[in-house]
Amino acid sequence: MTEHARHVESAYEAAIELPEHYIETATSLVQSELRVLKHGDAFAVFDEFGDIGVAGASAQGLYFNDTRHLSSLQLLIEGMRPLLLGSVVQDDNVALSVDLANPDVSVEGAIVLPRDSVFIERTAFLWRGALYQRIGFRNFEGARRQFRIDIRYGADFRDLFEVRGATRARRGRLLRKRAPSEISFVYEGLDQIARESVLRFQPQPAALDGGQASFAVDLGPFERSSIFVSVGCGGGAPPEISDFQRALRDRRRAIRAKTAAIATVESSNDLFNEMCRRSTADLYMLMSRTPHGLYPYAGIPWYSTPFGRDGIITAMMMLWLDPAVARGVLSYLAATQAQGFDPEADAEPGKILHETRAGEMARLGEVPFRLYYGTVDATPLFVMLAGMYFERTGDLAFIRSIWPNVRAALAWIDEFGDRDGDGFVEYRRETERGLANQGWKDSHDSIFHADGALAEGPIALCEVQAYVYGAKTRAADLASALGDDAGAERLRGEARTLREAFEARFWQEDLGLYALALDGVKKPCRVRASNAGHALFAGIATPERAQTVARTLLGRSFFSGWGIRTLAAGETRYNPISYHNGSVWPHDNALIALGFSRYGLGREAAQVFSAMFEAGTYQDLRRLPELFCGFSRKPHRGPTAYPVACAPQAWAAATPFALLQATLGLRLSCEERSARFVDPLMPEFLDWVTLTRVTVGDAQAKVCAHRRDDDVTLSLLERKGELKVMLLK
Repeated sequence: MTEHARHVESAYEAAIELPEHYIETATSLVQSELRVLKHGDAFAVFDEFGDIGVAGASAQGLYFNDTRHLSSLQLLIEGMRPLLLGSVVQDDNVALSVDLANPDVSVEGAIVLPRDSVFIERTAFLWRGALYQRIGFRNFEGARRQFRIDIRYGADFRDLFEVRGATRARRGRLLRKRAPSEISFVYEGLDQIARESVLRFQPQPAALDGGQASFAVDLGPFERSSIFVSVGCGGGAPPEISDFQRALRDRRRAIRAKTAAIATVESSNDLFNEMCRRSTADLYMLMSRTPHGLYPYAGIPWYSTPFGRDGIITAMMMLWLDPAVARGVLSYLAATQAQGFDPEADAEPGKILHETRAGEMARLGEVPFRLYYGTVDATPLFVMLAGMYFERTGDLAFIRSIWPNVRAALAWIDEFGDRDGDGFVEYRRETERGLANQGWKDSHDSIFHADGALAEGPIALCEVQAYVYGAKTRAADLASALGDDAGAERLRGEARTLREAFEARFWQEDLGLYALALDGVKKPCRVRASNAGHALFAGIATPERAQTVARTLLGRSFFSGWGIRTLAAGETRYNPISYHNGSVWPHDNALIALGFSRYGLGREAAQVFSAMFEAGTYQDLRRLPELFCGFSRKPHRGPTAYPVACAPQAWAAATPFALLQATLGLRLSCEERSARFVDPLMPEFLDWVTLTRVTVGDAQAKVCAHRRDDDVTLSLLERKGELKVMLLK
């Protein structure tokens, strides 16, 4: 065995040790068609029957504040599972609708209830920490039908990290309380919080115990009847449960209020229209109202909580259609910005939050994520978003209110982000309990050298330097707007210096890319990775090298036919079914496409857009998942699913809107009161696209873009207020 082979083998042997916070699974999230609902800090994962936990250990459940409050819920008719007719989450993501029918029911060999005699309709939704469900029955026969309905349930109060595979030496105590139409499960946690699930039934069950409620249903010919079930979740206070119809009405009003003012998309392609509608519904289902405004929670089931990086990037991709999201994200992250040092949380003054968790394990410190700052990129991205928001809205009063936070973030970049003073921002976790890698590719094995050896820190990632460049150029614009011309000039100078150093140290001419990273001894990780595309997104790349990067990323080793892989085929650690080493991530592709557009590479952006759209047409509900596998495209089939991908995922849901912006070259400027379409192109699957409620300041426009072969023309359909709509070629 050669020395090189021994080195690679030893690297892989080390990688077999599973990292902390690994998502353990014996079942795939795509093994059956899961149905997902979310509102606020509660979310629910059902199977296609509307049941929970029937198949055994899985991610299914009703969760509230990172705790599973309901681990099983099953509907049975005469002890049997109903026949499934259809199951779908409604178009606005408010409710799950499941259509069922009774199976054949026999007594001593004789059928007493023929199948399909009784239609069963389940409707479920979430509102203010409670799950509401109506189970409707309709007798379509001319004879009376009598049958027993059982609803089985259970509550394990497992922390989300336990569901993901973490083991615990001790747990709290589980109690049950029962009333004629109600049963409560109370978990007295080790963190001294009593978490409660209250199940209420209407009408009163014929029998009720700790695991099952039974009902005797008697339907005359063509009669209807209903059973109502509600599950309230509480932590420290009894959960509140409302009337089913009133709660459903309020839930629909709330989602309409969130989306009343946003821009909308309609096109010549019905499948693309479906994708945009689903993306909109997913984004605003994932939005939670915080004291600081709207915040898009990252994804279901593993990441239904505020994540700094995910929230910022989602807000960036949504900025043209709803800048209120960016304001909410900036406000929340400013309020949670680190003020001091906490090695356990990887916190340093000025650093922006990575994630926050409210479960028992986080509160006890069994996992470090109660308020966790182990991300190197959220801080420069926060500053970038502040600048982008100001350009989009001109909201100087808000920028002034968060300017101390922007300055603190810039100070962190210079002082703690660049401890060795070489001009690059690096990361290294403070304790062994934190994340080993702290960029967006945060798998333990995602940053490595060409021979497969894992990089040792402190690590300076390619894309992080680009974000810092973007942060300083954007912050310079903010400083100018606030009257600090000297500060603005200093920041622009720092950005120029960084750009020169980045080009000198990261560019790898023979790879046609920027290096993935510099390790702790400043040795480049000469690995072909998609991270280099983010250099175009942030604008640090020179125009000549941007074109080279685009050619490389769209070459056969990178471009799968469904999108750009995170890692080129042929690299030592390439694995198309891995999380970060060869998979395809929609948001990664969207940021790269925005980078292509920035450098006038519209055709390249359109190629990515077409691939993502075509991948989306094969997905359930036309919903782009968090990621999918990086296998090369084959005829007559769609992309291969990744087994534990979140769906919906916020930045994946925002991807179609970012890709549309990239190909249309859409630039919105409040200072110029303009909507500019710069060198627009449209992929072949679109003949026309209409953007409604494109808002700049107090002005609004409705614009239609038409494709004529390789040309795009604009039609201004409506305009309210002073707004310049320009086509620039």
